[in-house]
Amino acid sequence: MADNLKQRARAMRREPTPAEKLIWRVLRQRQIDGMKFRRQSPIGQYITDFACFDPKVIIEVDGGQHADSATDGRRDAWFRSQGFTVLRLWNGEVLDHPDDLPELIRHRLKRP
Repeated sequence: MADNLKQRARAMRREPTPAEKLIWRVLRQRQIDGMKFRRQSPIGQYITDFACFDPKVIIEVDGGQHADSATDGRRDAWFRSQGFTVLRLWNGEVLDHPDDLPELIRHRLKRP
């Protein structure tokens, strides 16, 4: 299963959504407070959109199909049980305000 997860993650890196492309421009090369993010990173049985392991932060970029998703709630709870902070951004936030992304991410990371 781990190999299958890695293969899926690689395929997802080759075909990012428009929102994922935009946010990757902000996250790569440690542009957010020196944090090193990875794209489509497998953690446990899940593939994250973006993950930083020090500190433990996961950023998910979601479309409308994720609104009130019980699956996402369980997934986020599992990540939190592993010590991760999970930020969910909507595609619209990313696509409509790309210049605001660095500050938006910093702001949400500072919330308790």
